[in-house]
Amino acid sequence: MDWKDYRADEHFVMRDAPTDAKAAREAGLDKQTAAREMEKNIARCAELQDALYADGREGIVIVLQAMDAAGKDSTIKHVLSGMNPQGVSVTSFKQPSKEELAHDYLWRAVRALPERGRIAIFNRSYYEDVLVVDVHDMYKGYRMASRCIDESEEMFFKKRYRQINDFEEYLYENGFRVVKIFLNVSKETQKERFLARIDDETKNWKFSASDLKERAYWDEYMKTYQSVIRATSTKHSPWYVVPADKKWYARYLVSQILLDTLEACRPQYPELPRADRENLAACRASLEAEGGEGARKEE
Repeated sequence: MDWKDYRADEHFVMRDAPTDAKAAREAGLDKQTAAREMEKNIARCAELQDALYADGREGIVIVLQAMDAAGKDSTIKHVLSGMNPQGVSVTSFKQPSKEELAHDYLWRAVRALPERGRIAIFNRSYYEDVLVVDVHDMYKGYRMASRCIDESEEMFFKKRYRQINDFEEYLYENGFRVVKIFLNVSKETQKERFLARIDDETKNWKFSASDLKERAYWDEYMKTYQSVIRATSTKHSPWYVVPADKKWYARYLVSQILLDTLEACRPQYPELPRADRENLAACRASLEAEGGEGARKEE
């Protein structure tokens, strides 16, 4: 399968979405080849990021959602390794604070949006408010006017899907591209990674007993993710459901998605006005007139 084949639409079915790298191997893509191709993608992304920053006309928001132990942190670390950190921000959306709960649920996401010319990575996101909130019926305890929550569960979340679609379309119309990636890990692989975190002292800090509590809701999460992806994968803000059992394959696919997004922005370095170019020529002439051995080459 090509990376574009992992783009979801309104007909998406979670049980049909692969978690392994079988399609990659059938196409002749192994771990070593994927690593080489990913390095090329990263290098090209770095070039485009530099132009994106200089151009300053578009910004990018990458949303990463997944079940625990799917590899969100390591994907960010590896795929963004070649990026200039001055142009990238990473925000982890954890359990909302008291202050955040006193605002609308998109408030904290808006605060984390990048400037045009920059890239923002959302490690989890406002989608938690239609995932965790739905699975655990949290909305019923919200301190909100009754007109906002006294309705059926179906209608409450249908309204939120509309609000999210409107929000993402608003961002697109104001110069921001939102790309959403669900790292699709299998329940079996999650178990293996949990056990590895328990057995490895250097990874103990990554494991929490609460992870097992959420694992008990696996089927409900899969059902909810399917509904969310179907309702919010749009033309301008698509969802990609990326197989995550093999981290090397997931990272490769994410690098392809990021590269495609940057290329779609078509960033260009600003062209200086004629007067400014003439001034540069005058500055060069002034420097050359100083004489001497000239600038030393950088080591």
